[in-house]
Amino acid sequence: MKPEFWLQRWEENKIGFHLDEVNPHLIEHWPSLGIGPGFRVFVPLCGKSVDLSWLAEQGYFVEAIELSENAIEQFFAEQGIDYQREQKGDWLVFESDQIRIWCGDFFQLATEQLGPIDAVYDRAALIALPEELRANYVNKLLTLVGPVPQLLVTLDYPQQQMSGPPFSVPKNEVANLYRDHFDIDRLLTIKVDVLADHAHFADRGLTSLFECVYLMQVSKK
Repeated sequence: MKPEFWLQRWEENKIGFHLDEVNPHLIEHWPSLGIGPGFRVFVPLCGKSVDLSWLAEQGYFVEAIELSENAIEQFFAEQGIDYQREQKGDWLVFESDQIRIWCGDFFQLATEQLGPIDAVYDRAALIALPEELRANYVNKLLTLVGPVPQLLVTLDYPQQQMSGPPFSVPKNEVANLYRDHFDIDRLLTIKVDVLADHAHFADRGLTSLFECVYLMQVSKK
């Protein structure tokens, strides 16, 4: 999808994908990754997610990337976090004591800019991309951070009933995208229908909406 699409969504405040509270799956399942405080966590396509603050409060240093400068400024303002803003080459960088957000195109980010990463949290990145871009996204992510433990949250719904984003990414596609690098353990063996919590999606024609969580540990192959 073109960057202009997302920039316009933020400009018009059409951000139905944003959650005002910490994702409960993050709270419940993050400890299972076995990543202790003090480690570095990467959050791609972060928006103004309050999950960043939660991770920082647990003692992690959070590296993130977001296309919209507007979203990043809203995040720090709404969370009441002091930050510095600095131009680093072509990148505008927002940084506090424990959170650094790169403003720009995820696909242009370089490994040396991030430095070593110990884990990835993806709640809104994979499902933000249409099918033809998802393999490129996963390949870029692995190039940036390597195969490190990852907590991935996706949506599964009848794609023909609603045009994304967010897009439906079923279990078999997740397996195809990640199986070469990870042992994928699906935590939610029974799908949880969350349509009642997202009435705006029902208004768009959905009859079901399932949230799925994947705990991905690096393959021992």
